[in-house]
Amino acid sequence: MEMKPFENKVWLSSPTMHGEEIEYVKEAYETNWMSTIGENINEVERLTCEKVGCEYSVALSAGTAALHMAMKLAGEQVYGKPETGKGSLAGHKVFCSDMTFDATVNPVVYEGGEPVFIDTEYDTWNMDPVALEKAFEIYPEVKIVVLVHLYGVPAKIDEIRAICDKHGAIIVEDAAESLGASYKGVQTGSFGDYAAISFNGNKIITGSSGGMLLTDSKEAAEKVRKWSTQARENAPWYQHEELGYNYRMSNVIAGVVRGQYPHLEEHIAQKKAIYERYKEGFKDLPVIVNPFDEAVAVPNYWLSCLLIDEDAMCKQVRSECEALYISEPGKSCPTEILDAIAALNAEGRPIWKPMHMQPIYRMNGFITREGNGRAKTNAYIAGGSKGADGKPLDVGMDIFHRGLCLPSDNKMTAEEQDVIIEVIKKCFE
Repeated sequence: MEMKPFENKVWLSSPTMHGEEIEYVKEAYETNWMSTIGENINEVERLTCEKVGCEYSVALSAGTAALHMAMKLAGEQVYGKPETGKGSLAGHKVFCSDMTFDATVNPVVYEGGEPVFIDTEYDTWNMDPVALEKAFEIYPEVKIVVLVHLYGVPAKIDEIRAICDKHGAIIVEDAAESLGASYKGVQTGSFGDYAAISFNGNKIITGSSGGMLLTDSKEAAEKVRKWSTQARENAPWYQHEELGYNYRMSNVIAGVVRGQYPHLEEHIAQKKAIYERYKEGFKDLPVIVNPFDEAVAVPNYWLSCLLIDEDAMCKQVRSECEALYISEPGKSCPTEILDAIAALNAEGRPIWKPMHMQPIYRMNGFITREGNGRAKTNAYIAGGSKGADGKPLDVGMDIFHRGLCLPSDNKMTAEEQDVIIEVIKKCFE
């Protein structure tokens, strides 16, 4: 029986507002603090430090801006201040998580660096420590690692930090998706030398836009405050001695974030309930929901995702912009499920397409746990080649091929979620 589409669209993850936000925005309006200075900004920075456990935070226009400033700081810390007109990473390779949004990686290029992508592992869908160690064997000169906590699930921080310490490398932590998640009782965003979080419209709390640079270094925070306001010098006129950026957060946007912060734990609890309903609803299907190590990690459950068992995949192919599949009894694929979800007037999405598969970065290095990933990827494409452990050699490509993001909006009702679960079950009939 065909199910009737929802009257109101069920989103992947949309802003959830509560009322306090507009009062802080109104305060900015009524006090005429409408620019990049004001009490809302001060309070959001204070709340962020209090929540994450870092010493300093700098409110910026986007998570991407925070990542850019983090990369600039990291480059200058490791390699020194660059010559005029050159980025702080000019001529240097940087190890980056492979399965992520390109906003993680682009700031490396902004600063003149060359991203080298580290394959994913199945336990958390984050950077594989084994592949990272292999990467240092191939490129021992690398001194910066960009680590992501995908979909709000903490990475294998202890292993990755131990490898970085062994090789004298520092960590830039992309915690854009993981505000409120913790590893061994410590909040994500506090493990890197520099970290970034995002308040984009679809994040666990939002300002409609905005981000935050996190650090324990007062000097680093002061540099970012200067750089993000066009690097103006302390002079009576506009004096500039280094390159600056227009990256500071608006006091109006900060008002929205300020009103959201009291509801962070509430949002996490709602997202957790969604995750657990999916997990229970799919228990008889040949799938898993995005995994994490319950012994050490507490995600923020930002997005619930699904990974189809390899032997339950129907035939599916993707070009750069299109996908085709052949339906098979007892099997399904992400494209079929996403089409079924869309027919309900609900939003799902494919898993992040790994960076090493993106046309813009296809010439960059890519390292798997067995070494040069480019050769492994070609083998996978040619015939599904696998490693000694029987698993695909290119883990990120495999998860992208078999995975999808499910509707995870915390305004979705349990009844709506039940319908989505039933429609997905029918895909495997």
